[in-house]
Amino acid sequence: MKSRWSDSEFRSVVDGYVRSGLNLDLATRVYTTRLLGGDPQLVLHGGGNTSVKTVTTDADGSEVAVICVKGSGWDMGAIEPPGLPAVRLKELAALARFDTLSDVEMVRQQRRLLMDPSAPNPSVEAILHALIPAKHVDHTHANAIVALTNQPVGEALVAEVFPDSIVVPYVMPGFDLAKACAKALAAAPGATSMILMKHGIFTWSDDPRESYEAMIELVDRAERRLMKGRPRPFTQAPQPQSLASPADIMPLLRGRLAQPTGVEGRPKRMILTFRTSPAILDFCNAENAADLASRGNATPDHVLHIKRKAVALPAPEAGKLDAFAAKLDSALADYVADYRAYFERNNARVGGDRIMLDPLPRVFYVAGLGIFGAGGSAKAAKISADIAEATVEVKAKAEGVHGWVPLPEAEMFDVEYWSLEQAKLAKQVEKPLSGQIAVVTGGASGLGFAVAKALRDEGAEVAVLDIAADAVAKAAKSIGALGLGCDVTDASAVDRAVAEVVIAFGGVDILISNAGAAIQGSLVTVSDEAFEKAFAVNFWAHHYAARAAVRVMESQKTGGALVFNVSKQAVNPGPDFGPYGTSKAALMALMRQYAIEHGASGITSNAVNADRIRTGLMTDEMVAERSKARGVTPDAYMRGNLLKREVLASDVAAAFVHLVKARASTGAVVTVDGGNVAAMLR
Repeated sequence: MKSRWSDSEFRSVVDGYVRSGLNLDLATRVYTTRLLGGDPQLVLHGGGNTSVKTVTTDADGSEVAVICVKGSGWDMGAIEPPGLPAVRLKELAALARFDTLSDVEMVRQQRRLLMDPSAPNPSVEAILHALIPAKHVDHTHANAIVALTNQPVGEALVAEVFPDSIVVPYVMPGFDLAKACAKALAAAPGATSMILMKHGIFTWSDDPRESYEAMIELVDRAERRLMKGRPRPFTQAPQPQSLASPADIMPLLRGRLAQPTGVEGRPKRMILTFRTSPAILDFCNAENAADLASRGNATPDHVLHIKRKAVALPAPEAGKLDAFAAKLDSALADYVADYRAYFERNNARVGGDRIMLDPLPRVFYVAGLGIFGAGGSAKAAKISADIAEATVEVKAKAEGVHGWVPLPEAEMFDVEYWSLEQAKLAKQVEKPLSGQIAVVTGGASGLGFAVAKALRDEGAEVAVLDIAADAVAKAAKSIGALGLGCDVTDASAVDRAVAEVVIAFGGVDILISNAGAAIQGSLVTVSDEAFEKAFAVNFWAHHYAARAAVRVMESQKTGGALVFNVSKQAVNPGPDFGPYGTSKAALMALMRQYAIEHGASGITSNAVNADRIRTGLMTDEMVAERSKARGVTPDAYMRGNLLKREVLASDVAAAFVHLVKARASTGAVVTVDGGNVAAMLR
């Protein structure tokens, strides 16, 4: 572990904030918090906090001693000043005088002491920070510290490595931990660090750099002790010569994680992500991988993201996915039964008032392949995988010394079903398409981009495909989507792109087959090459995309939605537009065939019939050409409908989203053209 302190970066960050009027101490705390939070070996997804004691001005102009402590929900690696809310210091420290304080009451009391009543909740360890007699206090859940303390002789190891540090046995974070640490601090007034067994480490100093570098030095000391252990402690089990790919098994995993919601055809789905490395494979391929996966987490707070246990699965052999699926089904049934029993016995222990969370795992360790993390969103899946990867490292280091011994299940349950976390869950509101994965072809601009953005706004994870690789990367980044360059007229390129989507998110639930080309010409004079190009883009490309998506949907067994852009030309062809109109008419027939062949699997297949939308396809030049062909002005052409309104891309995007959600419509065409009698289907 090396110090990443930089005097030039320190001055740049701090001086910038001070020039804007920020308190110097708080500006300094922002810099040092980011230093800690930016190192995943120290801090991972909320596993730590920091504080600084300073003076601020009250509303009446008087000076008030406060502690600025990390607020709930803020990422230490990217923290800004609002993420360190100021709390009245004297009154906060005085809360430790209570004999008992419930979690809910502690939060209420801490909020009462905020200088800004709209600020985020202070850390549950804010009282402990207030009690430590130093200006700057740093707290992390460093991997090396956790690996050292979660061992059968953990306290002896800590005493060996950290003879000058305070050592506190495990106590659940919050008021009780603050009381236990206050007693330990009183017994060691000169200490500058504290090790919390099975939890983490505190360092402190009046000098911010000293506190930070003390953290680095102590974690480095722990790492050096762990390096004396066996570097590869796991005995490897033999694996098949030929393995299925992650893209082969992710739809199987994801489909089995979908939960019924009470509305047929609308399961609650999860997103998956995949990780692998030599260290991960050493763990996944271990003979005792199942035992390792079941032996708790690196730190108690990880249970909030990945539950108490993971699932270890054998390697999936190529060509034998049915055998792998059977083992997966058996493992999941055992996991769910075990989780329900775990909940029932511990809920009875705490009074029977907890509401059970879903009993499904969030991490799979698959031999031969690696880690698969699950979550309600791509962000949540990434958190699961990040934590699982850190768990592999921590357990490997611990096993290399004396072995890994986690917290007892009762302690884990108390964190998983913490009243504060239950309250957070009760307030969460999911968007309609949360947990769903959409692929949008021709999505770098125009209508495709409008649909992609609309799906993101509804909560879906989105992959945008377009032949313009640079443009699609930029467009996707702007909405938080995955951008993939892809020539959709190339069947193998489409298959590769869909496999990339599966690797990125776990599967496919929605296909917006939008890519097209408006190729003009009369049937007698147009070249065969132009005609073939029209069908390549407007028919075959849609079939390639639908075929690849449906294969994934059928593997998931949770239904899905195909929505094609057929255009008004499919039912109301215009003059000198033969290649476009005939290829779009064929596309409408393709849409209906998919509806017929895959409706029994819960896969809907519908289309949008739009007309005269200004996009990358219908340029101003094309509008001028088509208006001339019809003998009207460009404005009259664009408003040439019953409503006399120009139809916008957002209007069409709304129709695509409607059909994505339409659980009881298939083989249908929704017209969005302002009213065109000749294009009315019925």
